[in-house]
Amino acid sequence: MIPQFPVYLFDIDGTLLDSAEDICGAVQQVLDTTDCNPVTFEYLKSFIGRHLIDLFSEVFPGYDDARIENLIEMYRTLYRGRGHTSTRVYPGVAEGLANLGGRKGTATTKGTPTTRLVLEQFGLLRYFDHVQGTDGFPSKPAPDVIFKALEAMGARPEDCLFVGDSCADMEAGKRAGVSTRPERSLSTGLFRNRGCCRSSAPKYRP
Repeated sequence: MIPQFPVYLFDIDGTLLDSAEDICGAVQQVLDTTDCNPVTFEYLKSFIGRHLIDLFSEVFPGYDDARIENLIEMYRTLYRGRGHTSTRVYPGVAEGLANLGGRKGTATTKGTPTTRLVLEQFGLLRYFDHVQGTDGFPSKPAPDVIFKALEAMGARPEDCLFVGDSCADMEAGKRAGVSTRPERSLSTGLFRNRGCCRSSAPKYRP
């Protein structure tokens, strides 16, 4: 059970939505236009929650910034074109958000416009007081998106619990000074099978 806080911030992908098929599928479509070596679905999935720069820079270490940006733009076009048809809300998420007190916002690597559209498509937008994505500033594990959300909501770090599923989420929360909870979904409370997440959480205020 998620403890009571005045403010909650949520990651989206892997926390509220099972969106790996669409995200990884769009990335694979991009990679299929190149001559890169084959990569697995699990490898691509491990980058969810991090910026695409991290993924493409690792796959294409010889590419300059302009070529990486071209790949990212291609991904964005392909991702939008998929229409989130393979994305699902985790069971119990809508009920969990509805029953959770306090004000709620997002802190995701997606851009704010995309985040708002996705939440609306899956009927979750109504549960949030503020939608914050990563818009032209460093992405998680940098804490910027959390700071932006807190600023917009007029909240202090000590009043906030950040719920995410990845190591990048937990590190961003730590850097921002908020309490953190690693969740795969609100209904199951499962940890992702990644040791760094287990070792860093849960972390609540006394």
